[in-house]
Amino acid sequence: MKSIVIFASGSGTNAENIIKYFEGSTTASVTLIMSNKKEAKVLDRANNYGKSAISFNKTAFTNGHILQLLTSLQPDLIVLAGFLWKVPSNLIEAFPNKIINIHPALLPKYGGKGMYGMRVHEAVVANKETISGITIHYVNENYDEGNIIFQAETAITPTDTPEDVAHKIHQLEYLHFPKIIEKVLNG
Repeated sequence: MKSIVIFASGSGTNAENIIKYFEGSTTASVTLIMSNKKEAKVLDRANNYGKSAISFNKTAFTNGHILQLLTSLQPDLIVLAGFLWKVPSNLIEAFPNKIINIHPALLPKYGGKGMYGMRVHEAVVANKETISGITIHYVNENYDEGNIIFQAETAITPTDTPEDVAHKIHQLEYLHFPKIIEKVLNG
């Protein structure tokens, strides 16, 4: 059975969707949820599904403690699902092509430091884009610059608000992210 570790910073709807997708699977399972916020709702969601969940601080993330934990677990894939910190190079080097992220825009547009969540959707609307979407990509040492694995798009209308765009993007995330995780694991 292949092992998935999920990093998340917020409410954890994508993490929950991934957990549910792999429930009963004979090929993969979410084995741990990790969050950089001890009050993050994602930790409650993990507990509701009987999944191990921990929070950690910046020091543990950068000084090697998280690397030690992950090295001991040897996950087949590390999934960033709404995780807002930059991944340290020691983790990227220890897990080459085993860390993936989802971004709520069609990269390279609207990527980079500070571009996450509603900030992305507000920029899409402000720039009168006619399409937006999701990008699933490998993580490298730069924000949102890793090799693209998959993109899906949705139409944006002139009357769409950032909240409308967010809803459309979430639907794409829920539909595609677990399937692409499975494809990467089986690749």
